[in-house]
Amino acid sequence: MKILLTGASGFVGSHILDSLCARGLATVLLLRPTSNKQFIASHLPDVELRSGSIGDPESLRQAMAGITHVIHCAGATRASRVSGFYEVNQGGTRNVVAAVNGQAGRVQRLVHISSLAAAGPALPEAPAREDAPPHPISEYGKSKLAGELEVSNHCQAAYVILRPPAVYGPRDAEFLRLFKAVKNHVLPKPGTAQTLSLVFVKDLAEAVVTCLQHPAAAGKTYFVAARETVTARRMADEIAAQMKVWTVPLPLPTALLWPICLAQEVMSRLTGKPSVLGLQKFAELRAPGWVCDPTRLEQETGYACATTLKPGITAALAWYRQQHWL
Repeated sequence: MKILLTGASGFVGSHILDSLCARGLATVLLLRPTSNKQFIASHLPDVELRSGSIGDPESLRQAMAGITHVIHCAGATRASRVSGFYEVNQGGTRNVVAAVNGQAGRVQRLVHISSLAAAGPALPEAPAREDAPPHPISEYGKSKLAGELEVSNHCQAAYVILRPPAVYGPRDAEFLRLFKAVKNHVLPKPGTAQTLSLVFVKDLAEAVVTCLQHPAAAGKTYFVAARETVTARRMADEIAAQMKVWTVPLPLPTALLWPICLAQEVMSRLTGKPSVLGLQKFAELRAPGWVCDPTRLEQETGYACATTLKPGITAALAWYRQQHWL
């Protein structure tokens, strides 16, 4: 067994690499020469590096030599223009699938990391399930669904598609903004009590590795999430409680989010530096909920994402402090 991992230097990918190395599995990393290896430096002596990117079909073809399993984690969560999402999340996935198919059956399985955004928003009383028609509402979500279709329609190897909701934990730079706001005594209070499914990053990594060989997972799509649902307000409250700081509530009515997203969109276009916030993100921010049902994953593979919010925040906070990110 020899595994090719894309996106290993990123937040989620580095945790997947942790899980693979903990099991002693032979792993190859597809990395650009410019990739930041900060999160994976300790593993570099134990893995093989192959230079390339999912945007370069020839480098992908060469990277597949001797590979039996592929974990495709690379993707774009931000882009300075809409086409950037599709170039990476659809076009890059198309290149990965073509490289897998080019191995003439030697690759036994492809695990593709998608997103709940590909399915669309859902409420606790009617959570997103795998058999429901997808209805993404953002360009990011639409691009992730397009990537899923590249896999399900064209991959000749057995495949698994995983749809995590918002991911948090050590090494995450997005939820770090909320921790920093609380440290500065600001407690964001969104105007809508948007209900969220979450997944702790280490749980997601374990789910990925579980699906790498589990016979029941072949050809399936799974939501990967903890059963606990939360709100952004509750998350901010928990962070404040654990950081033991006084805070001043900062109301964030939904109407205020649109100009904030617009300003970020304009800035991204002017500077060429992508931001998670933008007009495409506003549709996700105003949705009433992002809740999914992980029952199929639990029943068919036996794996459940057990980390709830409180210990997850504790672990993230400890890491941020240890690394002086806070």
